[in-house]
Amino acid sequence: MTDQAATLTICARGLTRRFGAHVAVKDISLELRRGEVLGFLGPNGAGKTTTMHMLTGNLAPSAGSIHICGIDLLEEPKLAKAKIGYLPETPPLYRELTVDEYLTLAAKLHRIPKAERAPAIERVKQRCGLVDAGRQLIGTLSKGYQQRVGIAQAIVHSPDVVILDEPTVGLDPNQIREIRVLIRELGGAYSVILSTHILPEVETVCDRVQIMHHGTLVFNDTIAGLKQFHSGRTVLLGLGRPPAPSVLAAVAGVASVEPLASTLFRVGFADGGNAGEELVRQSVANDWGLYQLSPAQSTLEDVFVNLTRREENP
Repeated sequence: MTDQAATLTICARGLTRRFGAHVAVKDISLELRRGEVLGFLGPNGAGKTTTMHMLTGNLAPSAGSIHICGIDLLEEPKLAKAKIGYLPETPPLYRELTVDEYLTLAAKLHRIPKAERAPAIERVKQRCGLVDAGRQLIGTLSKGYQQRVGIAQAIVHSPDVVILDEPTVGLDPNQIREIRVLIRELGGAYSVILSTHILPEVETVCDRVQIMHHGTLVFNDTIAGLKQFHSGRTVLLGLGRPPAPSVLAAVAGVASVEPLASTLFRVGFADGGNAGEELVRQSVANDWGLYQLSPAQSTLEDVFVNLTRREENP
């Protein structure tokens, strides 16, 4: 086994899932490495949930292969699933149980030996900030603490891979901040896949991003890489004496103009063209006072909207 293969916790190749004539996921591949937090994104109906159900062994692919820590999920499902912790969008909580009772049940379901259960439960309570909540009924806890319990059940058996589906949905800003810190900490001990619609969350906690659209992967890069995505087609334009945005938008090759401040604009170029030279020429000719023309870094929202909207409206 190569060093690279040894670091892979998930290796999926050619995953496809059909529901009758409908192809929900088409020939996607995915890799996850130890200690990595992967942001898994896409608009509704993109195929994210179907993909996660396949990765967790809850849904068989129509084609393709999945290996969890080198174990074939389809050939040896029990061994492979033991390496996975999963928090679905609706946490599988029993509101009438205390936190300790619920985590004990989760430990039994994950076949943790009896002598090891109490230490395992204390360990995840410590990690998830639940030390003082053990005797509380889950139904009496805040939404944020219920999410902590959901994450605790996903890691009680010390899996290699943790898959989190919308872990901060419905939380207030303080709770979101706390869960983000927890996810970042989990990335130091496990491999994490985070599916969310909150794009700033991904930029805050993830190392790499994959975007799905219409059942296929349309983007796969690091957070640093996404900031350079389309950087050559978007510039920051600073003008000391700017004209109206409509005048800038009329420059040949300009596709969009977004005012960022009174003298600063984000300008997008049309495909296949570069309006930079024309902007410089008109700035000099019209005394616009050009003081900045530089590539603009893309945000995750820029990339997400560009990829999904572009494919919807070719």
